[in-house]
Amino acid sequence: MQTIVECVPNFSEGRDRAKVDAIIQALLDGPEVYLLDKEMDADHNRSVITLAGSAERIGEAALRGMGRAAELIDLNHHQGAHPRLGATDVVPFVPVSGVTLEDCVRIAEWVAEQAWQRFHIPTYLYEAAARRPERRNLENIRRGQFEGVCQEVLTNSDRLPDFGPKFGEGGLHPTAGATVVGARKFLIAYNINLATPEVAIAKSIAKKIRASSGGFACVKAMGVDLAARGLAQVSMNLTDYETTSIGTVFDAVQREAAAQGVAVAASEIVGLIPRRALEEAAVHYLKVENYRPDLIVENRLAAVLQSAVDSKQSAIPPLHGLAERFVDAVAADTPTPGGGSVSALAGALAAALGEMVCRLTLKKKSYAQHHEAIQASMAELAGLRARLMEAIDRDAASYDAVMAAFKMPKSTSEEQATRAKAIEEASKIAATVPLETAELAVEAARVVKELEAVTVPQAASDLKVALALAAAGRAGAEENVRANLPSIGDREWIADMEAKLRVLDH
Repeated sequence: MQTIVECVPNFSEGRDRAKVDAIIQALLDGPEVYLLDKEMDADHNRSVITLAGSAERIGEAALRGMGRAAELIDLNHHQGAHPRLGATDVVPFVPVSGVTLEDCVRIAEWVAEQAWQRFHIPTYLYEAAARRPERRNLENIRRGQFEGVCQEVLTNSDRLPDFGPKFGEGGLHPTAGATVVGARKFLIAYNINLATPEVAIAKSIAKKIRASSGGFACVKAMGVDLAARGLAQVSMNLTDYETTSIGTVFDAVQREAAAQGVAVAASEIVGLIPRRALEEAAVHYLKVENYRPDLIVENRLAAVLQSAVDSKQSAIPPLHGLAERFVDAVAADTPTPGGGSVSALAGALAAALGEMVCRLTLKKKSYAQHHEAIQASMAELAGLRARLMEAIDRDAASYDAVMAAFKMPKSTSEEQATRAKAIEEASKIAATVPLETAELAVEAARVVKELEAVTVPQAASDLKVALALAAAGRAGAEENVRANLPSIGDREWIADMEAKLRVLDH
């Protein structure tokens, strides 16, 4: 991807995993969008999903998730510790690479408008996308929550959404409420749990540390009752961790809690966090003198490798080293990684070669008439490559599970039955994973084949290699499917798998 935007939609459902999984599936049901993280919190009754995608695709992904959430979540029956205004409560866009905050503002504006047009979900713009100063802060928009805002928009024109019905023409969506959409810098969602059930203490601490009450800059905080855990929580958003760090707020909360005779039980990060933020926290507590980021080995390594790529120097040794680790693992005297993982790698390499040919062709103005189709193919191959890379580890893990099942005790009839059931279930998974690998390899071959007519002839040999790799990946994966079938007693399930294999062979 030439551009990378992070999107962190928050959904008002943290207890029903099936609903959350369905929303995630909708979010990912398109090219150039990848799942980075998901967090479900039963007390908050809220899920935080972290995505990364291209600037061209991330907005459409967010809309798919919003539409699915509106189908599954009814705020009239929703209860949780966290304030909420909508089924999809908030959708921020964050610039990561190749985009600016202003670019994310434009994405947010388009998503907000489309949400109203497509789903009749009213939307508010916040943070950098806000059209009114008081709406930069999310808490101002969400004040009163779903129930309160539903009433206020009918009588107070100042509470009307940026996209939605005009005054006197209707209110919020009856079940999905409204969604707040915006653009912002990287935000850290950071919670500190107190070793007390007294939520009043958490609320008093939150008031002291948040910016709106005269506390720390770029800190939003509230006290939350974690009833299921018997704890009170200081729930925070750090909107600029370079201004106020995690270490600073932790010290402040711990100090204020101690003043009230309460200890800190633990802290938690919701979603993802920049490495630099944790580095700074470690330096803060360890009191490291003369610290600089390149003292971190991963930072130094990344810089060295990037320098090598940028200068096109010494490219072969790093690539050889990376490949050698996997090859050595295959050569070792362990059954995993084995044929299934190698097949997945072959498919991933096929997709990667196709992507390379796409990029080479996109540099040629003489192929401009094919650029749109090539870009679409490249995005599809990138998605296939990512899924095939995941299959490398999934295949190894599935076979390890089969081996573990065979090692289960079998002294009694009850143990034998338990063992047999475990072998059956593990073997089904171990057969399903390579079947998916084979299907992905077939898709990669299809896309690569289509590229032959629209890409530069100088790369024709690369496409042929890609097709050979895809064929090897498919054939190898099919063998791994068949290898697991004898351990399965479900004849109907086996017949279904064999039918799917016959489809692949044609």
